[in-house]
Amino acid sequence: MNPAAPTADELLAALDPEQREVAVALRGPVCVVAGAGTGKTRAITHRIAYGVASGVYNPTEVLAVTFTARAAGEMRGRLRALGADGVQARTFHAAALRQARYFWPQVFGGELPELTASKLSLLAEAARRCRVRGDGALLRDLASEVEWSKVSNVRPDDYVRVARSAGRSIDAVDAATIAHVFASYEEVKRERGRMDMEDVLLCCAAILEQDERVAATVRRQYKWLVVDEYQDVNPLQAALLDQWLGGRDDLCVVGDPLQTIYSFAGASPSHLRDFPKRFPGAQRLELVRNYRSTPQVVAAANHVFSRTRREGVVLQSQQEAGPEVAYAGFADEVAEAEATAAEILRLRDSGVPLSQMAVLFRINAQSEAYEEALAARHLPYVVRGVERFFERAEVRQAVTLLRGQARAGEPGDDLVEETTAVLSSMGWTSTAPAAAGAQRDRWESLHAIVSMATEMRDADATADLAALVADLERRAQQSHAPVADGVTLATLHTAKGLEWDAVFCVGMHEGTVPIVYATTPEAVEEERRLFYVGITRARRHLRVSWAAARTPGGRGKRGPSRFLDGLRPADADGTFAGQRPKKRRERSVAHCRVCDAVLSSGAERKIGRCLDCPSSYDETVFESLRTWRTEQATEQKVPAYVVFTDATLTAIAEARPADDLALLKIPGVGKTKLERYGEAVLALCGPGE
Repeated sequence: MNPAAPTADELLAALDPEQREVAVALRGPVCVVAGAGTGKTRAITHRIAYGVASGVYNPTEVLAVTFTARAAGEMRGRLRALGADGVQARTFHAAALRQARYFWPQVFGGELPELTASKLSLLAEAARRCRVRGDGALLRDLASEVEWSKVSNVRPDDYVRVARSAGRSIDAVDAATIAHVFASYEEVKRERGRMDMEDVLLCCAAILEQDERVAATVRRQYKWLVVDEYQDVNPLQAALLDQWLGGRDDLCVVGDPLQTIYSFAGASPSHLRDFPKRFPGAQRLELVRNYRSTPQVVAAANHVFSRTRREGVVLQSQQEAGPEVAYAGFADEVAEAEATAAEILRLRDSGVPLSQMAVLFRINAQSEAYEEALAARHLPYVVRGVERFFERAEVRQAVTLLRGQARAGEPGDDLVEETTAVLSSMGWTSTAPAAAGAQRDRWESLHAIVSMATEMRDADATADLAALVADLERRAQQSHAPVADGVTLATLHTAKGLEWDAVFCVGMHEGTVPIVYATTPEAVEEERRLFYVGITRARRHLRVSWAAARTPGGRGKRGPSRFLDGLRPADADGTFAGQRPKKRRERSVAHCRVCDAVLSSGAERKIGRCLDCPSSYDETVFESLRTWRTEQATEQKVPAYVVFTDATLTAIAEARPADDLALLKIPGVGKTKLERYGEAVLALCGPGE
């Protein structure tokens, strides 16, 4: 033992009463429910060190497993400092790979298959064999389904049945096709002599199950097992853990059911909840003293579960009082981002380092508004866990296509319709994919560009595609600010395990938190846990905000998240302290000429009626106009929408203008198009009604 290591008594003296109770529970099954910021890593490392110092544990006979290499490294460092050097602290995969490489030749002969760095190339080959065509987003979604299936012990033949009951889906392909690709992927892998990360766990479990001598050797080596973040264990990891135990119960698990946010990867809060059922007589201990956050932040976190069944602990702050939690609603996301950046600037000037501030959001596409708002104030930032907005492959491709269209084509009459037409060539549609995943992330990124075009058109009706491209390039250039000592931008998922002095939970409105595709009670509760994770990242300053509309001038339909009920002040005026609400540009209100309802979309305003109201155009006239437009587009070698969009063509057919002045009044018909196409269009329309 390290002569400078603390004694057993000193180890216990460094802990609070609840942590000390964990440290002395050295034998038998132990379940520690540790709330956010309660020092769980401190408790379990002191428990191991106390076991070593008191002579109960031989350090080489302890295996502590966790989920990230960073967490495992931190645990090893703490154990060394506490005199417990020699304890194996590894991730599940690292521990399994070490055992599999050592024992595989003894049990099955030959070398363990080579570990592949990525599934995507093998999946691409499997997809081609199944005649499935798709981009990188589809391959990433297929990879997620393969991973979920393997960690859930679901074979390709069972995928269709199990996926249906589990609510698994991909928008682009059906379940039978996914199962076919999954089976083909396994064939490709075997042919190449490769294995993936899930196979590492499967191989290790297979070795222990097939050979009792090997299993006995491993169980003699590791007599004491500790599992950190137990709420994140998936069925395959749980099965491997059972193999390591071999019927024994010298197991200590630590976790927080309120931070189970990876059910899409097979995790479930039931692991902690059902631990006493699996191990009768298990001790259940709680860590409730929160050392991270102020009483104000802790009170907000506790309130998140005040109206639902709580499976975790009620936190008790050990910090001094701090500022009240701020709640603010805004007219649109641009105003929300601007206010957030202004508050970050104020906090920086008051002494809070930028590196101790974070902006947390639900989906990747939300980062762009905050990247721009921070860059405009020369505030450096780091996007954690994802690429910066303008570095994403789909965004780079979209900007390239828009730039090419701006240079090659004639300016259109409606910037938004021209933008959507270009992005449609990339597969973008006005309807978002129903399921989560890479395809949904890709759609969100492209939709953000559509929103930028909408914002620009609403601010300036003469804005064209060249102006949009110039604005996109300006934003991209601004986002290349240095990142040292910067504000962290991260999704709520990637923020787990981290903490900052100041946290801004942004975009906390219905449809985003909970996310729109969380349609079951279980999915909504996971969204609640995700919101809780975001709140508990804050040490002192916490600000929660939402926006009624996506873009300035948009219809403000969105309300604050249901998770804020009872938290936000009923009389919140929608602004941060000291900030004046921005004036919104007044727009004329257009009404449907059929039912007199207010027209909300550009397409409705263009044709002068609601999209679902009956059309009054002559079918013969409309078809004549469409045929003429096709001929013009072919002759000019441009897309048809460059001549006239569908909405403009519909409006012309319905109005059947009789002269230049009447034609010029139709949205989408400017002076240039009047001069070029007016005579032909009026001839096709015939006499107006």
